[in-house]
Amino acid sequence: MSSEILEHPFKPIVFKNTEVLILGSFPSIKSFEKNFYYAHPRNQFWKILESVTSYPVNNRDQKIWLLKECKFGLWDMIKSCQRDNSLDSSLEDEEVNDLASFLEEYPSIKKLAFTGKKIRSSF
Repeated sequence: MSSEILEHPFKPIVFKNTEVLILGSFPSIKSFEKNFYYAHPRNQFWKILESVTSYPVNNRDQKIWLLKECKFGLWDMIKSCQRDNSLDSSLEDEEVNDLASFLEEYPSIKKLAFTGKKIRSSF
């Protein structure tokens, strides 16, 4: 296990009218490299949203537009941690974000969605 504490590299994507906040755990190594959510080529997140909404997601601008149009927001629950690889099971020494304060800041959020079992099981 790496002894280095990794800080989350980017801000949440949320808008004044966001109604559904999609919560992940922590960015993959590939997402760190690309500086954007769900950037690993094997991650199906954007492909699923494209399929469900029929909006294209070929670049960052289209992804952000899709989120805004559908009133979705993205955020990760882990603020910092240690990790060996991109798997959630390798995350250790996790510091979590303050979800309650975040929801107070964005009162339009009515629902939470989770991208994986690790985050869902923490509620």
